[in-house]
Amino acid sequence: MNITQYIQQQTSISLKSIENTISLLNEDCTIPFISRYRKEMTGGLDEVQISTISKLKQNFEELEKRKTSILKSIEEQDALTDELRQKISDCYDENLLEDYYLPYKKKRKTKADTAKERGLEPLAKIIMKQNPIRDLDELASRYLNDQVESIEDAIQGAQHIMAEWINENERVRNQLRRKFKHEASISSKVVKSKKEEEGAQKFSQYFDFSELLKRSASHRLLAILRGEKEGFLKVKIEIPKADALDLIENIILRTSQPELKEIIQQAIEDAYKRLLEPSLSNEALSEAKLQADKTSIQVFSNNLKQLLLAAPLGEKRILAIDPGYRSGCKIVCLDEQGDLLHNETVYPHAPQNQKNDATKKIRSLVNAYNIEAISIGNGTASRETENWIQNIPFDRNLKVFVVNEAGASVYSASKIARDEFPQYDVTVRGAVSIGRRLSDPLAELVKIDPKSIGVGQYQHDVDQNLLKTELDETVMLCVNKVGVNLNTASKHLLTYVSGIGEKMAENIVNHRSEMGAFESREELKKVPRLGAKAFQQASAFLRIQNGENPLDNSAVHPESYPIVEKMAKDLKVSTQELIGNENLIEKIDLNRYVSEKVGLPTLQDILEELKKPGLDPRQRAVSVQFDKNIKSIEDLKTGMKLQGIINNITNFGCFVDIGIKQSGLVHISKITQEFISDVNSVVHLNQIVEVTVTDVDVERKRIQLSMVD
Repeated sequence: MNITQYIQQQTSISLKSIENTISLLNEDCTIPFISRYRKEMTGGLDEVQISTISKLKQNFEELEKRKTSILKSIEEQDALTDELRQKISDCYDENLLEDYYLPYKKKRKTKADTAKERGLEPLAKIIMKQNPIRDLDELASRYLNDQVESIEDAIQGAQHIMAEWINENERVRNQLRRKFKHEASISSKVVKSKKEEEGAQKFSQYFDFSELLKRSASHRLLAILRGEKEGFLKVKIEIPKADALDLIENIILRTSQPELKEIIQQAIEDAYKRLLEPSLSNEALSEAKLQADKTSIQVFSNNLKQLLLAAPLGEKRILAIDPGYRSGCKIVCLDEQGDLLHNETVYPHAPQNQKNDATKKIRSLVNAYNIEAISIGNGTASRETENWIQNIPFDRNLKVFVVNEAGASVYSASKIARDEFPQYDVTVRGAVSIGRRLSDPLAELVKIDPKSIGVGQYQHDVDQNLLKTELDETVMLCVNKVGVNLNTASKHLLTYVSGIGEKMAENIVNHRSEMGAFESREELKKVPRLGAKAFQQASAFLRIQNGENPLDNSAVHPESYPIVEKMAKDLKVSTQELIGNENLIEKIDLNRYVSEKVGLPTLQDILEELKKPGLDPRQRAVSVQFDKNIKSIEDLKTGMKLQGIINNITNFGCFVDIGIKQSGLVHISKITQEFISDVNSVVHLNQIVEVTVTDVDVERKRIQLSMVD
């Protein structure tokens, strides 16, 4: 089987599309570039399909590498037969491959190894043949020596060797593996000595719990495993022992001689209890954990994507407030590019209660810096600050937004923030982040480790390498979907642009600082070490406003500029006159511009871009109106109807910010009247929703909400 067949076996993608995509990936083309600018080659595959091919390609290459290593190891032991070589070469199941290797794998000294050293392997072979044995004791007595002093010792040693053979039996392992996959249960019990501890109460529903492993939802499985990791639960994966022993006996046992049968049955039971059950139960749990990880990571990825693509307010002059009580409200004023113009602290709340002075200061700053919008962090004192600001009589129409500040403190203490604002402390940096999140969430959030943004589920319990890979890819896809202003983008934002990377981003920023703003995409070629490949992959995702060529502020790739110029020439207008002129664009016959390299998919994308060049695919920012009477969880009553904004999505429901410190949970069963299995198919992050309070637990600070009328 070759790599193309391997990938097609696990997808419904055509062989030609897979072959061409692999070819592009081997040429170091990025997923955003391939999906947008090589549609003719891939047959129009989207980012998800190309990402799937990329991951399966990596799996295949790792599998081939593992096979090479296994073959070499067995060959060095002079144990590699032609039949075994073929079986390993033809194998594309990781577990089965390891089963083939198991008898030859270097391992700690086993009971079977000790028995073999004592000369008992011939006895084990005779017994395993299961031919009738007239006198078993007499046979065993032939193998007594200084290290094997009794017939019982001889038979037990032979049983240890047989148990190892049974453990290494490919058919036994495969059939048991299938049984574990379909029938294994996961059970958990509380560690009695820790039952009353406060930390244990989070896992109280799993104190005496059992269900089929294959039906264990990802969030339940991860919660149980966290309980085990923290020492509050004991977890077991098992299938009925009697069923397992019957299965092995059906494969191994052939004799009807009672004495011989009993010896082999004992070896089977030993093999299962000591070797097979621990190995296969761990394998089953690992497989289930991996699937739970992937599910949770996908939820996290979906949430992160929605957050990164949240509606930006755009280039506005913003006054941002990081609210607080005793420490005051940190105020910053930002210009249209998000640069810091002014900062100070006011104390409108208790204990200082300097509201009049604070109000005068805010009005003064709004006028002095021509402020167009106000951004308030949703942390401590957020509601009181919002109410105070809403009641200030400004002499202009100002929109007030409450912004999710999760991760702002992480950013403010980071190296990125220190590099941006070396002369300011963390409070100023945090307030700047709150303001910038309103104008452009994507540009600001890429500076923060996604795990700190607070939109995941069990993110610290899943495979961290898998999580990082998936989230990095999500950020990259979002950045390239929106496009980046080449002359204002931070180094960190440029890092995620297709084909750029950290070092190249630094070179671009340094070149921009030394030579001034880029006036064309072509000037990118003057950036040190930015070669033809990087230019091909990156240029179309970088925008230049008011540059030399109007196409530089569009998603049209520079390699397609000649096509647009020919279209304009055929219509007897300039490129500038063609861009945005829908009447002229409608007259273009795309078939005239089809060539060997450029087909209708690319041409249709070009036309769409010409109609609205550089259009931000994100919607515009809107503000939510929280109930002014609700300031804390104590103010909530069952039956209240409130407006809120979804700030986290999990497999079991979504969390809604209703304007107080605690978000409320809408369980999946309370989102719609119809049954749904995927929360993301119905709601999205930052969606404004109407909810009804169904239960309030003030002591545990838990709020239950419903979106069902």
